[in-house]
Amino acid sequence: MKRVLNMWRSANLGRAFGWLWAAYAVSAYGTGLGFGAFSVVAITVLNASSAEVAALSASGLAIGALLAVPLGPWMEFRTKRPVMIATDLIRFAALASIPLAYGLGALSFAQLLVVAIVTAAAKIAFTAASGAYLKTIVPADGLLVATSRFESTTWSATVIGPPVGGAAIGLLGPVTTVVVDAVSYLLSALGIAAIGGAEQPPQPRTAPTRRWSDIAEGWRYILTNHTLRRFFVNTMLVNGLIMAAEPLLSVLMLAHLGFPVWEYGLAFAVPCIGGLIGSRLARRVAARFGESTVLRVFGTLRACWPLGLAFVQPGWIGLVTVMVTEFGLIICASIFSPVLATYRLNNTAADRRARVLAAWSITTSISIAALTVLWGLLAQFSSPRAAIALAGVLLLGTPFLLPRQVATPEPTGPIPSNEEAVLSGDV
Repeated sequence: MKRVLNMWRSANLGRAFGWLWAAYAVSAYGTGLGFGAFSVVAITVLNASSAEVAALSASGLAIGALLAVPLGPWMEFRTKRPVMIATDLIRFAALASIPLAYGLGALSFAQLLVVAIVTAAAKIAFTAASGAYLKTIVPADGLLVATSRFESTTWSATVIGPPVGGAAIGLLGPVTTVVVDAVSYLLSALGIAAIGGAEQPPQPRTAPTRRWSDIAEGWRYILTNHTLRRFFVNTMLVNGLIMAAEPLLSVLMLAHLGFPVWEYGLAFAVPCIGGLIGSRLARRVAARFGESTVLRVFGTLRACWPLGLAFVQPGWIGLVTVMVTEFGLIICASIFSPVLATYRLNNTAADRRARVLAAWSITTSISIAALTVLWGLLAQFSSPRAAIALAGVLLLGTPFLLPRQVATPEPTGPIPSNEEAVLSGDV
C-alpha cells in the first residue's frame, strides 16, 4: 500500500506542472509539425546547396549559443517564468517573419539565417530557465516521472508532426508549418502565464558579481567532476555527429534520391514510436537494472545505429532503411536521456543549476554547429552519403568516453531537490 501511495504521489505533480506540461506539449507539437522546415524552405524555395543547408543549421546554433553565453549567470538569480514567457514570444515573432516575407516575395537566405540565430539563443535561455523552474514546482521524488512525461510528449509530437507537416507543405505551401510553429510558441507563452501564483524566489547572490567568472562557472562545475565531464564530452560528440548528418540526409533524400516531402517526414515520424516506448520504459528499466547500467548500456547502443543511414536507397527499401535505423537510435536515446537528465540534476548544486544547464546547452549547440559546418564541407567535396558514413563510423568510438562507473558526486553547494531541462531535448 505504501508503495502504491508513493507512486500515486509521484504521478500527481500538481496544477503548476500541468500547465507547464501543456505549454510544452503545444510548442512540441508545433516543432514536430515544423520538423526540418528551414531545410525544406531553403532547398525548395531558395535552391540552397548542401553547404548552404549545413551552414544554415550550423550558424544558427553557433551564433545563437554565443549570444546565450551571458544568460546563464544572468538568469541564476532571477525569477524564471518571465524569462520563459519572453523567450517564447521572441521565437513567435522571429518565426512569424518568415511567412510574412514569403508572402511579400522578399524571403532570403539571410533572413532564414537571422531567424535561426534568434530562435537558437531563445531556446537555450528557455532551457536553462525551465529546468531551474521545474525544480520549484515538482517534488523531489517526481523528477523522473516529470522528465519521462516531457520525453514522451516530445516523441509523440515527432510521431504525428512530420508526416502531417509534410502533407500540409504539399497542400498549402512550404512555409505552412513555420506558421504553425510560430503560433505554438505564442500559445506556450500563454500557458506559462496561466500558471499564476507567486514564483519561489531564487537564492540571493552571496558573492559580488564577476561577469566572466560567473559565465565560466557552469563549465568549471562540469569539468571538475569526473563523471559529469565524461557524460558531457560523450553527449557533445554524439549529438554533434548525429545532428551534423541530419541536413545531409535531407539533401540526400530530397534532392538526390527524389523522395517527396511527405515520405521524408514519414521516414522520421514512424520510428519515433520508439521514443514513446523508450520514454515510458525509462523509469522501469532504471529501477530494475540501476542507473549506472542503463547509462552505460543504452549510452553505447544509441551510438551503434546511425551508420545504417549511409545505405539509404531510392524507393521503399530506402524508406524502410531510414525507419529501422531511426527506430533503433530513438528507442535507445529515449531511455538514456531522461536517466542522464535525472542523474545530472540530482548531482548539481542548487546555486549552479542555471549556469550548468546553460553551459551544457551552449557547448552542445556549438559542437553541433562546428561539426555540421565541417560535414557540410565534406559533403560538398565528396558526397552527402560519404559524409553520413564517416559520422556513423566515428560514432562507434564514442562509447569509450562514457564513465565506467557512475559515481554520485558531492555538490559544492546546497544539495538540490530535482529539476530538468529535458524541455528542449537532448538526443
